[in-house]
Amino acid sequence: MSDTSKQFEDLIALVAKEKASDLHLSVGRHPTLRISGDLVSLVKHPVLTAQDIENVVFSMLGPEEKEKFLKNKTADLSYSYEDKARFRVNVFVQRGFISAAFRLIPVEIQSIADLNLPPMLSEFTRNEQGFFLVVGPTGHGKSTTLASMVDIINHERAEHIITIEDPIEYLFTQDKSIIDQREIGRDTPDFASALRAMFREDVNVAMIGEMRDPETIATAVTAAETGHLIFSSLHTNSASQTIDRIIDTFSSSQQNQIRTQLASTLLGVFSQRLVPRISGGRIPAYELLIANTPIRNLIRENKIHEIDLFIETSSESGMVGLNRSLIDLVRRGEITMETARAYSLNVKSLEHLTG
Repeated sequence: MSDTSKQFEDLIALVAKEKASDLHLSVGRHPTLRISGDLVSLVKHPVLTAQDIENVVFSMLGPEEKEKFLKNKTADLSYSYEDKARFRVNVFVQRGFISAAFRLIPVEIQSIADLNLPPMLSEFTRNEQGFFLVVGPTGHGKSTTLASMVDIINHERAEHIITIEDPIEYLFTQDKSIIDQREIGRDTPDFASALRAMFREDVNVAMIGEMRDPETIATAVTAAETGHLIFSSLHTNSASQTIDRIIDTFSSSQQNQIRTQLASTLLGVFSQRLVPRISGGRIPAYELLIANTPIRNLIRENKIHEIDLFIETSSESGMVGLNRSLIDLVRRGEITMETARAYSLNVKSLEHLTG
């Protein structure tokens, strides 16, 4: 890259043009895009040198951020290119060289319908208090779904909304609500500190980018108990696994308390993954748990293992099992049966639904 700045701008423009989700910069390789889930090497662009990537990365970091990166060998940040594109960026060191991964964040916050998500999600935004989780693997749209739900509140009623993120991803345009967005490292030292401060900030709704430790989880659940509407995410594969993960984060002496709190505050869990579409691109397959009285009782009585079957047999109450969602996509001609099998967590049960 003889002119690093110009080459980098060209790459950023190409991400948007090709509708890529990610851009990867790694020494000794051509720049690489992820398009519809597949990595595509940009062979028309020169192979990247260590100096190329260092120039790009250090141009994005302020003096304090650069010092922290050189010490920790990794950094999360957001990057905006004019008004055309915004990215969540992770820079890291591998084999002594700097690499960078850019995740494109669409400028416009899409609606539930635009994202092919179930209309039922909008109902959870109309609660005054409680705890709602969007879960799934990395890179499968959790942040996008959360932003869409928070934006519904923004347009429908006057609330004080706070987001706590690492880094800030979607930028909200305030409508009926006040929206304050806090970035870890820049606006607050950590998630737990920002959550504790929330109790003194007259907040109605909080969106926590990710729950990473017991203190953050405990404070979030307490906030849901005390009249706040809390949205957050976890890297888990199903609703039952999510509940187990939350409880197992705590010591055995604390688990009964968190189980009781979760049973009383949980509104629902939405587990999603983006699967390859026959027509190109990706479409969400999902599981939706609605925390009704039977579900709350299962959590309280520590019968989490029964939740999966309960979801599969409770479609009349609005719940959706992942296999049922996958089969619905197959029947609509959106995905192949092979894709459904690849993304199912219980292929035997999936096959049963096709009979």
